[in-house]
Amino acid sequence: MSTDETAKRDSEPTGTTSGSGTGVGASVRRVEDRRFLTGTARYTDDLRVPDAAHLAIVRSQHAHARVTDIDTTAAEALDGVLAVVTPETMDASRLPTPSRLPIIPGPGISTAEHLNCPVITDGTVRHQGEPVAVVVASDRYAARDGVSAVDVSYEKLDTAVTLDDALADDAPAIHDGTPDNVAFEWEYGDGDAMDDVFAAAAHTVSVDIGNQRIVQNPIEPRAAIAEFDPGTGELRLQSTTQIPHKLRRDLSAALDYPESKISVVAPDMGGGFGSRCVPYPEEALVAWTAMHLERPVRWQGTRTSNYASDIQGRGVTTEGTLAVDDEGHIQGFRVDLVDDMGAYLSAFAPGIAITCLNVMTGQYDIPAVHYHVRGVMTNTTPSDAYRGVIETELIHTLERLVDRAAAAVGVDPAEFRRRNFVPPDAFPYETAAGGTYDSGDYEPALDEALDLVDYEELRARQAEWREEGRYLGIGIGAWIEKCGFGCGGKVASWEYSNLQCHRDGGITVHVGTSNHGQGHETTYAQVVSEKLGVPIDRIEIVEDDTTRVREGVGTFASRCAITAGGSIGESAEKVVEKGRHIAAHRLEAAAEDVVFEAGEFSVAGAPDRSMSLEAVAEVAHVGYDLPEGVEAGLEATSYFDPDDYSYPFGVQIAVVEVDPSTAEVSFETFVSVDDCGVQINPKIVEGQVHGGTAQGIGQALFEGAMYDDNGTLVSGSHMDYALPKSYHVPDMKTGFTVTPSPRNPLGVKGVGESGAVGGLAATVNAVEDALAPFGIGDLTPPLTGQTIWTALREARGEAD
Repeated sequence: MSTDETAKRDSEPTGTTSGSGTGVGASVRRVEDRRFLTGTARYTDDLRVPDAAHLAIVRSQHAHARVTDIDTTAAEALDGVLAVVTPETMDASRLPTPSRLPIIPGPGISTAEHLNCPVITDGTVRHQGEPVAVVVASDRYAARDGVSAVDVSYEKLDTAVTLDDALADDAPAIHDGTPDNVAFEWEYGDGDAMDDVFAAAAHTVSVDIGNQRIVQNPIEPRAAIAEFDPGTGELRLQSTTQIPHKLRRDLSAALDYPESKISVVAPDMGGGFGSRCVPYPEEALVAWTAMHLERPVRWQGTRTSNYASDIQGRGVTTEGTLAVDDEGHIQGFRVDLVDDMGAYLSAFAPGIAITCLNVMTGQYDIPAVHYHVRGVMTNTTPSDAYRGVIETELIHTLERLVDRAAAAVGVDPAEFRRRNFVPPDAFPYETAAGGTYDSGDYEPALDEALDLVDYEELRARQAEWREEGRYLGIGIGAWIEKCGFGCGGKVASWEYSNLQCHRDGGITVHVGTSNHGQGHETTYAQVVSEKLGVPIDRIEIVEDDTTRVREGVGTFASRCAITAGGSIGESAEKVVEKGRHIAAHRLEAAAEDVVFEAGEFSVAGAPDRSMSLEAVAEVAHVGYDLPEGVEAGLEATSYFDPDDYSYPFGVQIAVVEVDPSTAEVSFETFVSVDDCGVQINPKIVEGQVHGGTAQGIGQALFEGAMYDDNGTLVSGSHMDYALPKSYHVPDMKTGFTVTPSPRNPLGVKGVGESGAVGGLAATVNAVEDALAPFGIGDLTPPLTGQTIWTALREARGEAD
């Protein structure tokens, strides 16, 4: 996506080898891109493991059925087949069946084990694609032949595919222990008090909309390789995961095997978007078979298995209502949210539906809220985190309502937003939804976005075009999100780092996050370069390996710049403090008189009395003549845990034209103005905005998982699932404001999900604005040509 600002940034210096120009705020070219662009990256399927067997999975073709028999005779007779594993086989080998993959409980959430995902079926399959049996063979072709030869008999059961199906009075119970299919129900706020707020309101507006299921489509399908050493008992898993350390804990629980004997490595990985931040049955299956065969076992997913078994995103319906006074001030906001959990509770999904409540008021000063959420089981693939999870759905609901409220009051949509923004002097601002926003100044972002689209001219042109039978739409999405949290046995936000200064002047940083496209090797090195004055080509960043990195939480929810960046910064400061004492001892000065700047320790007022960081590291590693009480070596470890979340924000504006004769939507322009606090690398920030926006537009206009009444995924490949192409995504104009966060030492806020959170609301609002003369509202994405065409026919009274 070419923009004037992008061109300007591309012409700026991108760092040097001297250490200057490579710190925080520099648009340094990504150092990791060389291996990706030259074909030397090593993805899981590139790894050569001698004597590795291949695993393939027999998956259920039914969405709800009882497994009555598994005949493995023909498969076991095939050349190359080493083993056929069934639930009975695994039970005989004392793997708990089903082995449960843990979830994060929250208020009002059932922790009943029967809702968690089994490694292999417990005798009843509950979604198409669920593992029923496993074939291990000498090569992947023999393994697939073995899968075809396994004969599984089923007793089909009634399905509940949609939320309406699952909540119906006569719905089949997907799990016997949850007869009403409601996994959890929870509310926040006083419903009776909200009734009074709405009764007193001058205007009330409502929406009833869906956020369709989204199939996550990283470039690389999931894959895993397990190796087991029977002599030492060490189990090593290489996997496409965003959470190596958590996956190690989950494998320990699933396999009933000591965590200390398990290591997890994530090689180069082709994206995640949240789909790899949960454990999967396949990872436990390759580990279990490797242990029992005492032979390496590998599994490579396909695009088909990606669609059938990877967690999906969204799948949320919302009924939202806004109360507004005569002056256009929001008095209250009510949301009834129903979240489609799919067949099993995935790792984060229940907790996310609750914790993202904090952002439901968006950028607005809303004095009262009521939030009611239900998690409902259906006969579909489990759902979980997807870029901008739940925040996207809540902001989508709120921003649709804001446009309706502006129309009800007779105020321009931009002016209505401005009228309701949280004022800049109110921060830290405690929302009615229980969150405390760290910092913000919302009007400048809106003003810049309006200037970039020439808003007044657009509104004038829109009125002229309508008289000519042309329909221009202008959609605003003012968004906010919550960043900087994590997961453990309970929700935890800390992140680990260890920074080592080598005697040759190089730096190695071990950090507990996972890099799969975000540019960590560049941005983390920039933090170190800023703190220590070392050029980034002398800095090595180590992630994704539990044998080399002692601790970690992982990568998801736009948390890494905040938590890992803060941790690395603290480790660097500890190194400087230790180095100051060593330098002071050698320079015969008091430690408090030694200053550190641009890689040099010097005595204040006497800059000629100095030692470089490299020289101090040499002294520290030799370990001779150190100050009393100072140990040898120059390294530091930190667990940075911010006091609270950060809340990035921004404004996106989509400008579209809708042709009522063809129902085609075409973009005229798209603007995004973001505030993610201090930007470590503006070039990477802009790339994240572009990528997230493409996914927001994809949900708004193209994407959607479709199931038939039997629970069969009919959009089960790229042939049937409409991912946006490059020509579907408009050239973007981008802008940025900066309000640093006071909750971490770098002042950063997170940016990975912003485009997705605001892009959906802005695009849908633009289409509805274009169709306003026809009286069309409450459209549910994706707003395909068929959806718009049907709505236009109904509005004209032409529908059959």
